[in-house]
Parts: sequence; C-alpha cells; structure tokens
Amino acid sequence: MAIKRRDFIKNTAIAAGGFFIVPRHVLGRGYTAPSDKLNIAAVGAGGKGQSDIINAWNDGSNNVVALSDVDWSRAATAINKFPNAQKFRDFRTMFDKMSKDIDAVTISTPDHTHATIAMAAMQLGKHVYVQKPLTHNIFEARTLTEAARKYKIVSQMGNQGASNKGVHQMVEWFDKGLIGKVHTVNVWTNRPVWPQGIPVPTGKHEKPQDLDWDSWIGPASMVDYHPGYHPFKWRGWWNFGTGALGDMGCHLMDPPYRVLGLGYPTEVECSVGSVFLKDWTPEYIPEGCPPSSNVQLKFAATKKNKSDVTMTWTDGGLRPFHPQWVPADEIMGDLDGSNGAMLIGTKGVMICGTYGLYPKVFKKNGEKIEMPKPDPSVKTLPEHGHQIAWTEACKAGFNSDKHKALTSSFDYSGPLTETVLMGNLAIRSYGLRKPRTGSTTAFDYPGRKKLLWDGTNMKITNFEEANQFVKREYREGWKL
Repeated sequence: MAIKRRDFIKNTAIAAGGFFIVPRHVLGRGYTAPSDKLNIAAVGAGGKGQSDIINAWNDGSNNVVALSDVDWSRAATAINKFPNAQKFRDFRTMFDKMSKDIDAVTISTPDHTHATIAMAAMQLGKHVYVQKPLTHNIFEARTLTEAARKYKIVSQMGNQGASNKGVHQMVEWFDKGLIGKVHTVNVWTNRPVWPQGIPVPTGKHEKPQDLDWDSWIGPASMVDYHPGYHPFKWRGWWNFGTGALGDMGCHLMDPPYRVLGLGYPTEVECSVGSVFLKDWTPEYIPEGCPPSSNVQLKFAATKKNKSDVTMTWTDGGLRPFHPQWVPADEIMGDLDGSNGAMLIGTKGVMICGTYGLYPKVFKKNGEKIEMPKPDPSVKTLPEHGHQIAWTEACKAGFNSDKHKALTSSFDYSGPLTETVLMGNLAIRSYGLRKPRTGSTTAFDYPGRKKLLWDGTNMKITNFEEANQFVKREYREGWKL
C-alpha cells in the first residue's frame, strides 16, 4: 500500500521478494506475554470509536497507549478517559513513532478509510478490529481477508451481534432441522436515518478548527469541507459511505449468512426509490445513495442448506409482509418491527431482530419457539464481549483456538462484507444512464437488469460497466 509518510516503514527485515514488517512477538522486542496486557491503539476515537476502544480496554485489562483522530473535539471523551495515551491526528504518524509499542489497533473511522488503515496496521504485524462494514468496496474486502492470512494477524469486524447468544441459538435451531430447508430470506431496515437521496452539498463552510480535513478525506476524491459530510452524514455519499446497506447489512445479513453457511452470491438485481423535485423529472444524483432500495441476491445450495436461496433486502423503512405460519398479530424483527431478518423454510419460519435479538421459530404445525430464558448459573458475555473475545484471541495468537472461535474474523466477515457490498454494486449500476439516441431529454439505463456474478474472480460477467464499482479510484498517496 502506497501511503506516503517519511520514515513510515521502519524496523523492516528483508524477506524473499522484498520487505515486510516483522511482528514484535517474532523479534522479541519487549513483546507482551499472552497472559499480560495488550497495548492497544485506536484510529478513530470519537463516536463509535470511543466505545470500541473503551470496550477493548476492558476496565484496565489492557493498555490504551495511543489515540489517533482527525477531529480531536469529537474524540474528547476518549482523550480524557486515557490521559496517558499519546495523541495523533494522523494514524501514519502514530504508526511511524509508536510501532514498537503497539500490539493491536481498533479502527472506527468512516467506511472509506477502513481498508487503508487496516492494511497499514497489518503490514506492521498489528492485530486489527475494524468497524462494519469491513471495507468500502468488494476489492478491499477481498484484499484485507487475504492480508490477514498473509501477515498472520488476529482480526475481527465490528458486527457485535455475531457474538450474541441469539445468533448461536438460531444456528442450533436450524441445525436441528426445525425449519427444514430454507429457500427464501428477507432482510429489512429503517435506515437511512440521515439525509439521503438529496442533491450534492454546495457552498463554502468554515472547517472546524480541530478537524484535519485532508486526513479525513484520505483515499477518497477531495471535496471541500461541508457539514453535510462530517460528522455522520458521510454515510449517504458514495465517495465516503456505503449507504443503508453498508450501515446495517453486516448486522442484519449476518444471522442468515451464518445459519445457512452461505458463500458468494451468484446474481444480484435491484430497484431504488426515486426523488422528484419537479414534475416528471427524477433527480439524477450519481454521487449519492438513494432514499430506499430493494435488492435481490441469489445463492447456490450449501452443505448446511440443500436448497438454493433467494435473499431480498429492503431499506428506507420498507419491510416484508407476514409469510405463511407467522400469526397476523406478530411484530416481526425488532420490537417495533423496524429491522429484522427472516428465514423461510419447508417446515417453518425463523425471525430475529437487529444483532440476532429476539429470535423465534414459527413451525408449520403452529408451534412457536422462543429464546429460552437465561440460566442464572451460567455467566453470559457482557455487551462488549465481541471486543473482549478479540483481545483475548490477540493474546493467544493467530493459530490459537481463541482466534479460530472468533465470530467475525476476516475469513468470515470478508465474504459477508463482499455480499453486502454486492448490493451496492447493483444499486450504483442501476443509476448508470446514457442519452437515448435522437433525444435530448430521454435516457437509457443499461444497468437495470439482473447482474451475474463470478465471485471467485470478483467480476460481473454480463455488464462490464458494473465492474467499475468493484473497487475505487484512490487519491494519490493512498493506494491500496
């Protein structure tokens, strides 16, 4: 990865074919023993990054040695929480100066910078915890998955519901054959809950004094600072975010993906909501995510599920209708029905909410099965168990049983993220247009068809223009 920073690559050893970073445990340079504390750094310490680094710290079970954030005002809580941690605006400077002192890194930044930061950390032999979605595009997800194996680091994506007992209960129910072979999956969300499907932000705005805008932009195309991008609202712009799918897909698709043992989808098709600011003329906003979308993915039968599967995703508050065997008065998914996942099989239906919460089975014979009440004699994982499992695996090492037991290492979360982002590839292809021959007002939309996917080679086979969305163009100095 060509991230330019003077003296960024230090403490290297020559290996066959070039240079690589030797991890601390190989060199023995003051490496913390597995039974002792990890030295953890955070890249992104405000917002979600604040809870990620605090959870990984685990009430002092580990050390927080460095915090990197492009906006110190938003990271103030974490900075005050860890006054002895060194503070940086640029993660590259942090790695340059503190590589010897860091064992593991939490990465909780906007989607577009996940891959470049994670790759830099892994090349230095650092274990990584990366917020969902793992990456901004499919190519990045595949690259990080392969890099985690190459550098033998312990990895975890931040879809914390994967460590929820409800998801594991769903796996158990399915493996017992309670709902038979699954042929249909529905997944839905109330996202976006930020402005989306709106015109591109315009006008000059004064940048907050504490914000390093150039570092915030990172590998994306440079645009002027605008409060319509930072904080939080970046999610609705393709330059930075991955829309409703990227925000919630790794949470909500995880239960069916895990339960059924799914792999790469074989095809994808979509439709999206339109925005009309004047009569008969839909807004064309290629830079932005749509206000709502409907995506259909198809998967081949697996060893776990001897049936092809059709998965339908809807966002913008649209949800599926009650299937057969689910009572009319049943609220599906979350307690208010706003998010959920549903697996429809030959013998019954299984439903859960966000993070695998509230799992239920409705059998063909009318029987309803719910999550059993917790056994008070069994100690359950705390809410931050997903991060704690990662830190314990970091201490145990790459080849440990604790690493193999992680619920969202990149070997799993990489393909899951690719599946989620396949929906975005379809959405962006759906918006491609070209003037209709002989007309100045009408357009053709060549991407509005079913797209056939070669997962192994990361390629749409029947519409070449769609392949531009498999990866992105990187700003100079930030290439992956």
